[in-house]
Amino acid sequence: MEPVNVLVTLPFEDVLMEKLRAVVPGGSIRQKVIRSVEDLRDAVRDIDVLYTVDYLPEPEAAPRLKWVQVHTAGVGRLVEHPLYTTTEITFTNASGVHAINIAEYVMSQILAFAHRLPRMLEDQAAVNWPEHRWNRYVCDELYGATLGILGYGAIGRQLARVASGFGMTVLAVKRDLRTLEDDTFCVPGTGDPEGVIPMRFYPPEALHSFLSECDYVASCAPLTTQTHHVIDAKALSRMRSNSVLINISRGAVIDEAALADALARGVIAGAALDVFEEEPLPSSSPLWKLNNVIISPHVAGFSPRYEERATDLFAENLRRFVSGEPLRNMVIRGLDY
Repeated sequence: MEPVNVLVTLPFEDVLMEKLRAVVPGGSIRQKVIRSVEDLRDAVRDIDVLYTVDYLPEPEAAPRLKWVQVHTAGVGRLVEHPLYTTTEITFTNASGVHAINIAEYVMSQILAFAHRLPRMLEDQAAVNWPEHRWNRYVCDELYGATLGILGYGAIGRQLARVASGFGMTVLAVKRDLRTLEDDTFCVPGTGDPEGVIPMRFYPPEALHSFLSECDYVASCAPLTTQTHHVIDAKALSRMRSNSVLINISRGAVIDEAALADALARGVIAGAALDVFEEEPLPSSSPLWKLNNVIISPHVAGFSPRYEERATDLFAENLRRFVSGEPLRNMVIRGLDY
């Protein structure tokens, strides 16, 4: 095989770049921080592999390109680009890189609702020591409660692992039930690569039955034509009145207008939302004013170890690429994740 030429367009630290160079000692791994398509155009003529976030070259500008590793889990911003739509170039994503911190975020929101943290903060702000503390603060124990995970990818699998440690029963919706195993990148010792933690799996067609069984529901599903507004008014009506919905996937998986209405009417007990159909969330959104909602500004995926884990994934894929093995986290065109 000819020497591999790789272009990394992110400002990775030297120690991370050296990790990559060690994988292909006979090749060339260059680093050029790209801030526009123009910056990229003159840098890709002779490259075989591109590591990028948003920017892609036109197909004719990169005649040798065989593989694009994307720095994020989602590739939605790239799927209409000619490089994606008109070529057979392999795309891989960074799914699993932030599974640990997102799973912890979800559990923090579950614990916040179970132990009445919003009420505590409300009383603290009002300098109020409530008279009837039991009625206001008695908790919902997680041990024995049921967590439903919509989308059993890398994040869902790590969430299942953490939740099971609290003694929760885990249910999961999975698109393809023919195989429960998963080879998506994960930090060793994390996740559920064999698919053995959930007590029961449901196909997408059984979503409403799944929702009716859950005390907490975490949306970890990618946004596709099949999942757009999959949590709508009818789905919300099938949830338990004491249930809490957490969304860390994509805002448009949930019909926000229907959710705001359901929360205001007490159809469900609460929601923790990190992603929204429009970001920033408009100040006119009724979600801001509901006292049974926790809002965060799309930060669940932030991790101080993101770049370290992203380069671990890329280094492993580079090794596989050079040796002719299948790459991990390959994006499936048509599903776009």
